[in-house]
Amino acid sequence: MNTQTFSALAEPSRLAIVDLLLNQPLPVGEIAEKLQLNQPQASKHLRVLSEAGIVEVHPIANRRIYKLKPEPFVELDEWLDSYRRIWEARMDRLDDYLDVMQGKKPLS
Repeated sequence: MNTQTFSALAEPSRLAIVDLLLNQPLPVGEIAEKLQLNQPQASKHLRVLSEAGIVEVHPIANRRIYKLKPEPFVELDEWLDSYRRIWEARMDRLDDYLDVMQGKKPLS
C-alpha cells in the first residue's frame, strides 16, 4: 500500500475534496467555493492529491477539471480486505461469546 495515499487523505480538507469528487468531476473554483477555501488553498490540496495519484486534472479551455482516479482506491480496498477478514473473524467470536453469555448456546 502506498503511504503517500494515506498521507494525502489524512488531511481533513483533502478528504473533503475527495468526498466532493465522488459525485462528479469539478473545477478548482467550485471545489474552493463548496469547501469555503480560498482558491490557492484548494489548489495546494489538489496538487498534493494529484502528486499522490488520487486525482487527475483535465484542462478544458481556461478551466482545470479535477476527477478521482479509481486505482488508489482499489489498492486501498485490497489492503483493507486483509484486515476486514481479521475483524470479521473477531466479530464472529464475539457473537459466539455473547450467545453463550445470553444462554443461547452451551459453553463449548
